[in-house]
Amino acid sequence: MNTGAPRATIERLCRYQQVLAQLERERVETASSADIGRLAVTNAAQVRKDFSHFGDFGRRGVGYSVSELRARLRAILGTENERTVVIIGAGNLGSALAGYPGFEMRGFRVVAIFDNNPAKIGHWVEGLRILPLSDLATVAAEQRIDIAVIAVPEAAAQAVADQVVEAGIKAILNFAPVYIQVPADVGARTVGVTCQLEYLSYFLAQSQGSSEAEES
Repeated sequence: MNTGAPRATIERLCRYQQVLAQLERERVETASSADIGRLAVTNAAQVRKDFSHFGDFGRRGVGYSVSELRARLRAILGTENERTVVIIGAGNLGSALAGYPGFEMRGFRVVAIFDNNPAKIGHWVEGLRILPLSDLATVAAEQRIDIAVIAVPEAAAQAVADQVVEAGIKAILNFAPVYIQVPADVGARTVGVTCQLEYLSYFLAQSQGSSEAEES
């Protein structure tokens, strides 16, 4: 999947969007690259470098219009128009994701939730009736689904991903603790919660090791 910019840059653009949303809520009208960098936990030079991949941004000595920059980043990220999302897996995680208000605030609308457990099908979660997974292809075609969120156990993740691909959905966000295999024309991201915890554990181990070395 060719984005036209490094993946790390795209990931930072998402962070900048969060920062700009925060500034808008605080009714801040303009922000400098230093302001954005500080809030996004990077620096002004990196902010300017990231923006340079997409043309000229802001005005020297004035900074960036927060509202205009948000609109520009939405266009780059493809979220200026609403993206339709389905969730596969109506367990605790899938149900929580279905009710997450941040999706709609950022331009993502959850339109359906699926499960293959007969005991769950037909029940309601956050205003959505749980549908059988066998209906995925039909819903994907009728509602032009952009993104599928996979929230199923590890053992089922690849089979579900295969069904998503067969349904013609071209983007997958995977919460199962396993990396899924998809064709080159399908974008997939795995949310590695355990990996993030391991990173923090490493940070703690290093910090504790430094403290012990200083005391000895």
